[in-house]
Amino acid sequence: MYDKRYRVETKIGLLVAALCAASSIAAQSQAGPTRFTVVDQGPRNGPDVILLPGLTSSRAVWDTEGARLKGDYHLHLVQVNGFGDQPAGVNATPGDLLPAIVDQLHEYIATRHMHPVVVGHSLGGLMGLMLAQKYPEDLSKLVVVDALPFIGLMFGRQATVASTTTAARTMRDGMLTQTLEQRAAMEKRTAETLALTPQGRERIVADGLASDPKVVAEATFADFQTDLRPALATISTPTLVLYAFDPTLVFPGGTKPTQAMADSITANAYKDMPNVKLVRVDNSRHFIMYDQPETFAKTVEAFIRF
Repeated sequence: MYDKRYRVETKIGLLVAALCAASSIAAQSQAGPTRFTVVDQGPRNGPDVILLPGLTSSRAVWDTEGARLKGDYHLHLVQVNGFGDQPAGVNATPGDLLPAIVDQLHEYIATRHMHPVVVGHSLGGLMGLMLAQKYPEDLSKLVVVDALPFIGLMFGRQATVASTTTAARTMRDGMLTQTLEQRAAMEKRTAETLALTPQGRERIVADGLASDPKVVAEATFADFQTDLRPALATISTPTLVLYAFDPTLVFPGGTKPTQAMADSITANAYKDMPNVKLVRVDNSRHFIMYDQPETFAKTVEAFIRF
């Protein structure tokens, strides 16, 4: 009798332990990503579209486009922790920030059994490319908004990660030592180069000042340390690249851009990508969705239409 009861109690104990373990695993999977948060909009049975903001931007950068899309698409509006008003959490710890975000984007897609369109602006566009390169089965299409596969090309066509590391490190360290007044002045100057519309500039400044300086500095440095040009030939995902051109912009030193310059830089950067469409958006700066919302919307929607 004792042995029989012992065996029964042992089996019950093992069953309880297994249930607890399963519950723990389920709780972990339900906990969601730790590198970003997601707000979803639109019909859950609609085609999935993931929208990735750029450096310091909140998900509000997609408000106008989101309002247009949410009637027909299931939108997943991402915001990186530490950008905008989102608490930094684990992103405040130095490390492989961008790969970690990309891996969690993959987990987010895989656990929901999605095959989405991914739309990324600036740093979000780079992460979209990283996702398409590492997890090609995840995406149905990719839209890259004014982003290069290597941001160091701003220093010239011969730039490499090695040749820009010192400048990137100086930039990162400078961000970490700025006072609030210095940050505010820098955000205002930067916003004037990134958008033409006053409302867009206000949003850029607000998001920049609300962002965690440590996360922004780490993300900036990581951006300069990421060169995807050697991997572009392996990315087969159908991709739309929108790039901005504004003849009124003046670069440091007094140089003004030309259409030919903008076309050449972008075409050269993406020349090895096999399934890419390049579209220039005139009379716009970096935040195309702010400066040319109608052109932006029509071009993106025509490309992602299922």
